[in-house]
Amino acid sequence: MGKEVAAQSYSREERQRYREKVHQDLDVLERMLAERAFDEAVPLTGLEIELNLVDEEHQPAFVNDDVLRAIADPDYQTELAQFNIELNVAPRALPGDAALQLEEALRESLNRAETKANESGTRIVPIGILPTLRPEHLAGEWISDNNRYTALNDSIFYARGEDVVIDIEGPTGERVHTFADTIAPESACTSVQLHLQVGPGRFADHWNAAQTVSAPQVAIAANSPFFFGRRLHAETRIELFSQATDTRPIELKNQGVRPRVFFGERWITSIFDLFEENARWFPALLAEAGEEDPVAVLEAGGTPLLEELNLHNGTVYRWNRPIYDPAGGHPHVRVENRVLPAGPTIIDVLANAAFYYGVVRTLADEDRPVWTRMSFPAAQANFEAAARDGMEARLYWPGLGELQADELVLRHLLPMARRGLADWEVSQEVIDRYLGVIEERCTSGVNGAVWQTECVRRLEETGADRATALAEMLERYCAHMHTNQPVHTWELP
Repeated sequence: MGKEVAAQSYSREERQRYREKVHQDLDVLERMLAERAFDEAVPLTGLEIELNLVDEEHQPAFVNDDVLRAIADPDYQTELAQFNIELNVAPRALPGDAALQLEEALRESLNRAETKANESGTRIVPIGILPTLRPEHLAGEWISDNNRYTALNDSIFYARGEDVVIDIEGPTGERVHTFADTIAPESACTSVQLHLQVGPGRFADHWNAAQTVSAPQVAIAANSPFFFGRRLHAETRIELFSQATDTRPIELKNQGVRPRVFFGERWITSIFDLFEENARWFPALLAEAGEEDPVAVLEAGGTPLLEELNLHNGTVYRWNRPIYDPAGGHPHVRVENRVLPAGPTIIDVLANAAFYYGVVRTLADEDRPVWTRMSFPAAQANFEAAARDGMEARLYWPGLGELQADELVLRHLLPMARRGLADWEVSQEVIDRYLGVIEERCTSGVNGAVWQTECVRRLEETGADRATALAEMLERYCAHMHTNQPVHTWELP
């Protein structure tokens, strides 16, 4: 959940003032990057997990307010739709056995939350797209009781001026083609977001590395094959999120206007590049200006909040997003990696995280970085292929050419991940546990998307219709999820 706002609509004068303050914040950030010390102590990692709520029939349960009151834990917050919640994990360092401690803490936290949710007949499910979600579920009162979400919905449709078109086709010809008069389809997309705090001088290397590794991340972790009852992309969440939040009518698309869900279009040399692009290319959606004078705060020796710049950044949906955080007077910057789906289990989530942090560290430290040998369009093409085809995607890598995603990970990226985690001073036990999951997932050829697809196929072969098969698959998914055994080991009917 992003920062709450007070208004649901904004006048022309408010929008003009907001734009001026965004550019003032941008000037101040540029000065800070040149003059101020940022927190560069031990690099910290953070984690956010978006979750779905289902009822006893495994249909979406629109009760997040009730569930959050029952859980009564500030780590759990509201999300866009009433069948979504979010778990925020406090930042922590990578070295040693921190990941094992995190795994235990996450399982305990989710078990407590699940127990509270069960008291009202609700279950919590980490999955990229809830497979039992149908169009009629999003036709009524679906949006959470949060002013930010209402304002965001209204601003997107004011900017677009017409209904959103959702048009996605799967590998066997199954297709969803529909129109939406709200951003409700976006709420189907639930993700895991990985944060990595680095010094500003190393930010560009880590962001470029994160962009490069996004494709193999998505390919091996795909967990969103179904939407509105149809088998679509392996990681349908990527395309669905892109279409559901598109503020451009078709004419602006044809003119080449950039989408707000944005992979990017070039390698960068500074975090400033990304914030400057945001201000230059994307109109405000939430034009709420604060009272801070960032120039006065900076010149007085304080740490500016840069509220307008941060609010604007939160409405540009880069798959790897820059974050400026004033953090109680000790500013830092971090990369927010947003490409991964939620689930299937905590061990799968942490295996995906370990793979990411390890590969990014190695790539960022290379003498001749991979992004100097790969065009940016090639990286984007990899990302799109990975989301569409998952484990079967063919990806380009400098020096190796084009090869299947699982082969790229096994031959090249897993050794890099091991080196990177060792360089982070992660314990060997952690490296073996989590990267072992990635290795076995690749050798078995089974990730969440593959398991879901095969499970539904087998259930349909026994005579179940698609809706029944999806509900039964989700019931089995939930049962396996609670064992915390990685998805590639799950039994099929």
